[in-house]
Amino acid sequence: MSVRRPYVAGSFYPRDPKRLRSDIESCFKHALGPGRLPAEGQKPRTITALICPHAGYMYSGPVAAHSYLALSEEKAPETAVILCPNHTGLGSAVSLMGEGYWETPLGRVKIDEDLSKAIFKASGMIDMDESAHQYEHSIEVQLPFLQYIYGSSVNIVPTCMGFQDLETSRNVGEAIAEASKSRSVVVIASTDMTHQEPQQSAERKDRLVLDAVEAMNEELVQEVVSKNRITMCGYGPVSAALVASKRLGADRAEILSYHTSGDITGDRGAVVGYASAKITRAVH
Repeated sequence: MSVRRPYVAGSFYPRDPKRLRSDIESCFKHALGPGRLPAEGQKPRTITALICPHAGYMYSGPVAAHSYLALSEEKAPETAVILCPNHTGLGSAVSLMGEGYWETPLGRVKIDEDLSKAIFKASGMIDMDESAHQYEHSIEVQLPFLQYIYGSSVNIVPTCMGFQDLETSRNVGEAIAEASKSRSVVVIASTDMTHQEPQQSAERKDRLVLDAVEAMNEELVQEVVSKNRITMCGYGPVSAALVASKRLGADRAEILSYHTSGDITGDRGAVVGYASAKITRAVH
């Protein structure tokens, strides 16, 4: 059974388990974070998808903590389908790792083989391919947050999108929804927003994307990113998460937090934007 070893431990987040837990708690309690630690939630599950950033924890961790606090307030899902962009160029157009484990300093998380196979079967565009995940950080940085909340009780389906166009995003989202309709699943779209622009420009451009997210419109997300040349790295995962969510009955998207690296460092000349959001359906 294959084990995907941590690649960015010691750079994006601490390698030492105690320090990692401490850093995660600091993200929750940070001035730009939600201000409190998660507790075991018992609310009915309404969240179909989250949007989370994936930079180093010192930069984007407080924003990411907003999404994970919201998730923690509800009953735990069985599986998190984590979608990310492909930063390395390795692997297939859409690469799903279908079996084995992912390891972080907090332990191992199991891949949900049954759900992976069901998504693969429903898609026609997705390949079973581990190579895209070997050096890709944008799923890995989500896992310690999940482990902090759930330990090893939640499974994952890691999916890396090299192609992020509308057709691919809809195919991936529909396949996830089809495979998940009788399961307890949350989709996590891992993305950062505008990269390396002045704060004012980044905020303006990112607001256009976030408005499209709140409108639950994956086509508008893609259109806004293209027309405004927005350097958001995971617009495909966000689009696919919207598609899957709507197929699973979601009707509302809420932006939980938006900040930039400049809000952390004070250097607002060339920032990266970070957003957290949740997509929800009504409880019947």
